This record gives sequence, structure tokens and C-alpha cells, in this order.
Amino acid sequence: MTAHFADPARQPAGQPHFHFVNGVLHAEDVALPALCKQLGTPLYVYSRAALHANFKAYRDAIGERDVLVCYGMKANANLAVLKEFARAGAGFDIVSGGELQRVVAAGGDPGKVVFSGVGKQVWEMEAALRAGVKCFNVESLPELRRLSQVASRLGVTAPVSLRVNPDVDAQTHPYISTGLKENKFGIAIDTALEAYRVAASLPGVRVVGVDCHIGSQITDTAPYLDALDKLLDLLRALADLDISIAHLDIGGGLGIRYDDETPLAPRALLDKVFARLDASGLPPVQLVMEPGRSLVGNAGILLTRVEYLKHTDARNFAIVDAAMNDLMRPALYEAWHGVLAVTPRSGEALSYDVVGPVCESADWLARERTLALREGDLLAVESAGAYGFVMASTYNSRPRPAEVMVDGANWHVVRTRDTLASLTAGESTLP
Repeated sequence: MTAHFADPARQPAGQPHFHFVNGVLHAEDVALPALCKQLGTPLYVYSRAALHANFKAYRDAIGERDVLVCYGMKANANLAVLKEFARAGAGFDIVSGGELQRVVAAGGDPGKVVFSGVGKQVWEMEAALRAGVKCFNVESLPELRRLSQVASRLGVTAPVSLRVNPDVDAQTHPYISTGLKENKFGIAIDTALEAYRVAASLPGVRVVGVDCHIGSQITDTAPYLDALDKLLDLLRALADLDISIAHLDIGGGLGIRYDDETPLAPRALLDKVFARLDASGLPPVQLVMEPGRSLVGNAGILLTRVEYLKHTDARNFAIVDAAMNDLMRPALYEAWHGVLAVTPRSGEALSYDVVGPVCESADWLARERTLALREGDLLAVESAGAYGFVMASTYNSRPRPAEVMVDGANWHVVRTRDTLASLTAGESTLP
């Protein structure tokens, strides 16, 4: 594996709201060493300005079109993050009853919520129906029939779109590819028309849309357009059956820059999507999108402190106080995150594996990064705003980090650090 050489002058990749001022890394106008001194490490830090800038990129690309942006909140479900997107007018893409509760707690509009996920339970369906969600993205015929039964029992009608699996390769990591026929998600495109016939015949449900989501961290328009062409053919076939469709949901999945990727800007995708829709000859429909990572990924970093520098014949290890339980992506996907010294120092730089204290060989955050380090130095793990804290655990009985939102020169703790006492709260022993 080729070592990545750290440039002390390099600004964080794709993260303009995290930058160096006089040799010290800042989040907006807040110096990060001072933040760590007060709050400790590991520490998640988000930029409020970055959240709004990322959402504005979608709004600018949409213009006057009828498009609903539903934030894919599985990427980062902190209430403060949700509140910012609710204030900006976003809807939400949820995959659980717990996420619905978070939307409501953050002041989000349930009427702008699309409920995705392959395993919706009865209580979750009931909660979503009572809340008045915009739509259920149904992923199988058994789920469709269960939803019909639940809605009929409650005396309400469930708005439904079917998540169609178009068998399109998103050219991304297999763990985050969702649009191939071997994936668990959605209803196969070649059986979708019959599934819509069933949906139209069932009591308690009303067909309102077509949904598709092909994967995550996508950096090319081609997979989206391949899927869209198949969806437009489906819309034509549904029109022939007099099944009316109010919205078309093309999912999310736009990638961000972690290393040397060239991210796909919302406008680059939407201009082509709008052109396809305009040329289709179909009646106008609302477009729904479900971006997650592209809204929050580069709006956050994970701060960690070097505890020990361990030099062996085979490797050099920077043992830090963050671990795989704080940021699971490297262990789960072998994901690449940039690593920067918060206060870069001169001197000899060595190739380090940045590893944590968890008792697993998979416990690493970065491999073969060339850094000039001393024990006690602070490191920033870049692009950690998506699938960071939301995937954190208390494995090895480690308290989860605090989360902080920076707003200009001010900062706010938006989730306190777990305490040792909280680790055993709710547990009990036998009498």
C-alpha cells in the first residue's frame, strides 16, 4: 500500500469550513485545540455553515422546479443537525420509528417524511400513519399487504410508493450498493408493474409515487440516468393502467471527497435529470431526492489525541484515543479518511497506522499516513460528518464522544459525552 504524505499546509479535503489559521486548525472561527482542552477527546465537531452551504447547493440546482429534498437522516441523526435542515425547509428520509421520533422532536414536518426500509414493524407503521407521513416507500409485497391491514384497522389510508430495484450497478462499494437484483432492497423492475396492480387493488393504501435508490458515494451521473430511463418506462406503463403517480423519488447517494474523488455536484445531476423528464412526454410529477452523505459528510470531523507512538520492525503505530467504536467506517468498509495534525509540526515525518485502543485488529482509523507526531498531539479525522457518530457503539465499555456544533465564533455541545455511569444505566443483576 502506498503511503499518503501529509502536507502541513494542506487544507482539509472538501471541507472549506475547516481551515488553518496561523498554523492551527479551526472549525469556522473556533480554534480546535481550545475546544479539545475544554471538552476533551474524542470529539465530533460539525460546522453549521457547512450544513447550510451543502443544502443551498441543492436549492440552487432545483431553482423553481417542484422538488422535495428529504435528508437521508441515517447519515447523521443528531437533533441539532435535523433542526438545521428543518429550518431550511427539508423533508426527511427515515428508516425506523426511532428516526420518526427524532424528526418530530427536531420540529420537522411529518408531511415531508418518506419512510423507507425493508423491515418496517407494525408499531412503526402505526406511528407513521398517525403522524401523517408523506409516503411509505414499500420494498416488498408482504410489507405492502401488512401496511394495507394496519391502515385498514386504523381507518386511514396509507400513501404508498414502491421502491423499485432497477438492477443498475452504482459502481460503488458493494456494502453501499443497493440497486442490483441481488441486493435486499426494493422490488425487481421486471415485477414492479404487477406489484403496482396489487397495490392499486388493496384497501387502506393509495399509490402516490415511484421510488428508487441505487447506492451511496456515487460520483458519476451514468448510473442515475440508467435507472431513471427504466423508471420513466415504468411510469409510462403505469399511465396505461390508469395508475396515477404524483411523485418520482430518485433517492440520494451523491458522493463527497474523502481523498482524490471528484464529487458529483447536485446541479450536474439535476440538469440531466430535468432534461430527461422534460423530454419524456409524461405529465409533470414532483421530484423527491434523499441526499444524506452529501449534506453532512464534509460538515464534520472527528478529533482525537495521540496517546502513544509505538515503533516496530513492521509498522509504526500512532495509538489514539478514538477507535472503531467511534468511527466504524474504516473497519466496516476499509474506508479512507484523511488525517491532519491539528497543529502541524516540523521535524521527521514517519509512516504511521493510526489505531485505537479497542481490542480488535480491525481497530484502525487510517493506514500508512506520513505524519510528524509526538505523544499528546491532536489529530483531525476528516469527512466524518456522515456515518460517524450514528454508527458509534460502547464496545469495550467505551463512552461515546460528545458532539459539538460550531456557529461562527461560537460553539454548542449538541450531545454530551457518555459517562461511565450511563454505560450501565438500564442494566440490572439477578436477585
